[in-house]
Amino acid sequence: MTAKLKNLIGGKWLAPLSGEYGESLNPADLSEVVARYPRSGKEDIDLAVAAAREAAPLWSQLPAPRRGEILYRAAEILLSRKEELGKVVTREMGKVLSEGLGDIQEAIDFAYYMAGEGRRLVGETVPSELRDKDCKSIRVPHGVFALITPWNFPVAIPAWKIFAALICGNTVVFKPSSDAPLCAQRLVEILQQAGLPAGVLNLVMGAGDAVGEVLAGHPGVDGVSFTGSSPVGERLERLAAELHRPLAAEMGGKNAILVMDDADLSLAVEGVLWGGFGTTGQRCTASSRVVVHQGVHDRFVEKLVAATRSLRLGPGLETLTQVGPLINERGVTKVLNYIRIGQDEGAHLHCGGERVSTKALARGCFVEPTIFSSVTPAMRIAREEIFGPVVAVLSCSSYEEGVDIVNASRFGLSSAIYTRDVNRAARAERDLDSGLVYINASTIGAEIQLPFGGFRHSGSGRPEAGGRMGALDFYSRIKTIYRDFSGRLQKAQISDGS
Repeated sequence: MTAKLKNLIGGKWLAPLSGEYGESLNPADLSEVVARYPRSGKEDIDLAVAAAREAAPLWSQLPAPRRGEILYRAAEILLSRKEELGKVVTREMGKVLSEGLGDIQEAIDFAYYMAGEGRRLVGETVPSELRDKDCKSIRVPHGVFALITPWNFPVAIPAWKIFAALICGNTVVFKPSSDAPLCAQRLVEILQQAGLPAGVLNLVMGAGDAVGEVLAGHPGVDGVSFTGSSPVGERLERLAAELHRPLAAEMGGKNAILVMDDADLSLAVEGVLWGGFGTTGQRCTASSRVVVHQGVHDRFVEKLVAATRSLRLGPGLETLTQVGPLINERGVTKVLNYIRIGQDEGAHLHCGGERVSTKALARGCFVEPTIFSSVTPAMRIAREEIFGPVVAVLSCSSYEEGVDIVNASRFGLSSAIYTRDVNRAARAERDLDSGLVYINASTIGAEIQLPFGGFRHSGSGRPEAGGRMGALDFYSRIKTIYRDFSGRLQKAQISDGS
């Protein structure tokens, strides 16, 4: 049965004022409509922002530990419904069920983590240079946050943003991807069930240009968090600068694994398979480049190609599936175009490269896992984000050359090295120029208790997740307070002889 979704505005589930709806399709079978979602417009956004502004004073004044209790209850509900929700993720966006369950688990973990922050929200108390005076800093909310999220982690990434914004005392207008609206509604329903007051979290669905960018520029919004493509993120950066409001933008990646001549090649192959083809390559942290030392290059490629050919494609809900579909037909067209570009550029295609046309999978968005070698840094397939199951293998003659190749990218989200040399691993921590660095692991697998974000065109503003060094520093402002209880005028930095 196809779900017909509504917006949540001021605690009420409302149809779009336009009366128009779009369709979310199962990417494993495009004949299946998963949900019909509202095609909202500016009028819906105005209502949602007004509701968030109205709810902001009472929510910000609710003690943070009480806000944390609501998030804790949400975590418990998410945990009790993990299996059901994981299947919704897989059905709506296509990732294999184990990853769909992982998506929910990440939301659970972050809900518990942010619930605990309700009893911390750390500021500072420091000594004054004057007698009978104390000094401290506290965290206060910004107000109303616009949160704009992608489809590839349709519960986890919204959870990163929503839970952090709420624990800091902000209210929220949440705009999810049109490719995963059912996942968004399920998450919002759970927060309602956990006891979130009306208007604190508002959900408005619709197309990115009609809702997301309009919402980000709305005069009633105090801050924006966006995860998505670099072109959209860069437009929002310019808009945020003009409006003088905080923006966190997590954008693209062209992440590389550096495989040295002393690496455990079997382990490195496993890392590339997971990083390159997990979520069908549709992660901003996907391992789309592999830079291999020439001493082991041929052996590594042989192992990688053999392992790639053995991967099983299929619907994510089937137990034996290892690689699911791409999100939609646009994704298929983009990936196939890049494969043709790679061939035209002179890269050597070892395996994959075609849309799967077998009867069982013909109605879905399936593209074969693809490996290129003889790739040079100047090729487009080595420079541009493909967002699909395509891995480009490059060669290097030394650690230094390999690091130079890895770092020669406009992006700087995630990188990794496989080596058994402890000193080289330590150097790589310093030398790899990305927001995330992995040693003897793939470029994917971030944990919620540390910040998540990239350098250069991969992101701007504060990183996601984490605590004080990540999300909390973005979703709260620091207010510094000086209290003088001396009963007389004291002048800091000016000696009065006492």
